[in-house]
Order: sequence, then C-alpha cells, then structure tokens
Amino acid sequence: MSTRRAAYIHIPFCQHICHYCDFNKFFLQGQPVDEYLEALNKEIALTVRKYPAEPMKSIFVGGGTPTALNEKQLQRLCEIINSHFQKEDEIEYTFEGNPGDLSYEKLSILKNHGVNRLSLGVQSFNDALLEKIGRSHRAEDVYKTVEDAKKAGFENISIDLIYALPGQTIADFKDTLSEAFSLGLPHFSGYSLIIEPKTVFYNLMKKGKLPLPGEDTEAAMYELLMDEMAKHGYNQYEISNFSLKGYESVHNLTYWRNEEYYGFGAGGHSYLGRIRRSNIGPLNRYIKQLDEGVLPIIEENEVTLVEAMEEEMFLGLRMSDGVKKNGFKEKYGIALDDIFHGQIDKLSKKSLIQDDGAAIRLTRKGRLLGNEVFQSFLIKE
Repeated sequence: MSTRRAAYIHIPFCQHICHYCDFNKFFLQGQPVDEYLEALNKEIALTVRKYPAEPMKSIFVGGGTPTALNEKQLQRLCEIINSHFQKEDEIEYTFEGNPGDLSYEKLSILKNHGVNRLSLGVQSFNDALLEKIGRSHRAEDVYKTVEDAKKAGFENISIDLIYALPGQTIADFKDTLSEAFSLGLPHFSGYSLIIEPKTVFYNLMKKGKLPLPGEDTEAAMYELLMDEMAKHGYNQYEISNFSLKGYESVHNLTYWRNEEYYGFGAGGHSYLGRIRRSNIGPLNRYIKQLDEGVLPIIEENEVTLVEAMEEEMFLGLRMSDGVKKNGFKEKYGIALDDIFHGQIDKLSKKSLIQDDGAAIRLTRKGRLLGNEVFQSFLIKE
C-alpha cells in the first residue's frame, strides 16, 4: 500500500557556510536561484506524474537555508510547492530558517502560503561559540525572530541545539538550555556535534586544532539534555527530539517509521516503492538535466527485505515507542523475534534494550550507546 504522504524539498543556498555542515550547499551570491526554482518545479511535476502522491501529511523545506531566498523567490517557491500537492487538513508544513534571515515580511509570505511550522537553526545562545562554529546570527537574533514568528501567527516553532562544541563546557550548555526554555516553544532538537569529512572542522581536527570535549563530557551533556527536558515537561519521543504533547515532528517520524517520502532538489534523497534514490548535487548539472526533461537521479538502490528489516530496527529504535512487534509482523510477514532473537537477548542482558513482549525499546543506557545497539541489528548474510 502506498504511503506517499511526505516530501522533503532541498534549497541548497546559504548566506554563510557553517564550519560543521556537510549538506549539499552553495554560497548564495551569484548562484542561479531563479533557474533552480524552475528546475525544482519541473522535477516535482515529473516525479508526481510517475509516482502519484496522496494528500500530504508533511512537507519539509530544508537546506541549506530556504529563508536565504529573497521575498520574491520565497513566494515563487511556495507557489511551486502548493501547485503540486494536495494537503491533508492537519498537514505539518515546515520551513527551516536561520535567526536573522527571517524578516517579518518573509514570515508573512510563508504563513500566507500555508506554512504552519518553523525549524530554526539556533545551535547555541553563546555568541562566542556561535562565531567559533561559523554561525552568522547571535543570541539576540533568536529572540527577535521568535517574537516576529509569533506575531506573524506561528505557534509550532522548533529550535535545533548542538552540544559538544569546541571549547564548550557543561555549564555553558546548561545556560543555553535555560535560554531555550525561556522562549516557551513546543519543540526542541538536541544533537551532539559530528565531525564530517570536507568540513572546516574536519580540516582543523586533522591538524590538531579543534579542542573538542571528551566522550565523558559529551555523554554528560546528553544526560543533562534529557534531564532538563523532562524537568521542563518535554517528552523525549526520539533520541534527539523533545516536544510538548501533540507537537512531535510528523516529518521526522516518517523517516523513523521507515515510511516512503519524496525528496526533491539538488542532492535530495527519496524513498519510493522500496527504492532509495539520490539526486545530482551540482547545481548546473541538476538544472541542465531537468531542462532536458530528465529526472536528476544519480543513484538508485533497491532495498532488499533483509535491509528493510534492519532499517526498521535501527530507525525505529530511535523512537521512545520503539519497534512494535505486531507492526513488524504486519509489515514484513515474519515475527521480529524469529529474525532478531539473538540480538534482543544479548542487548537485553547488557541492559541496552527492554522487551516488554509487545515492543522493543532502548533503555536510558541504550540511548547513550545507541550506535552499538543499531549496529547489532545488521544481519550478516
């Protein structure tokens, strides 16, 4: 049964390039933004003709920085999206944005076109740290952007925070959490810094010039994150995500439930009909291919039954609800215990997961050692 009810749309332009980012992105100045938007329009049209969509439950526009576009371009992007998709009444329609990029005028354009959720890349409230990681905004920009967003009618606002940053202390991270809670928002995401190849931080680390907190400090920051979120009434519904009741991210739950989704734009990824596809990354090649009426797919991989079951486990275990045994059997026609009995037994004895007979879930210890748990579910064929 088709579940094509979610779409990710990639806008790969940024006013500044952050030192830790490895997403497909380009410095905005001098880029063919208008041509890119028209190519995106063609890609969506070609794709939904081939893989028809149901009314959408989630649209997520990310980047890059979608809100780096000017008002006219932002309006055009919204018109393109709205022209191709029907929406469920309760759709979650999200735009990513940077504090400081989002003027009241841009917020009004988004709101007028049906966008009802914002995801802001805040990362820290320490201005010195923000500068160190290559962010262009400062803490005061966060307060102004959130104030403007609420004034424009946005209630569903999420902010991203990053911990284990170079030179960051536990006390500093606690201060950042305190500032975040003062905003009165319904959703937070908190991620530890990951050093990816081809980033400024990776090059600094190779030269021994990146003073990162140790693993023990990183773990202490994660425990602090979990404890403070619980103390302030936020439910940890996924390893890195916390919300008030009813504000869980529909879009991210699509990924963690291993459901189908469209992925549009240069460097976009999709999962349709148990095939994972990757788009061309370079802008000019992406635009040229679509000008020729050809989908800009660079790679396709059919997910085997075994791979799908593996993914079901290490994606599903990210959620606090875990992997439900009935749902697994219904989806794959085989009992979860028949496939993963050995792993479940071993991880239960290590107190990394709990098995209550109906579902498999991570324990608190398991959240701290998530990668060890996830790797256990890779079946050696």
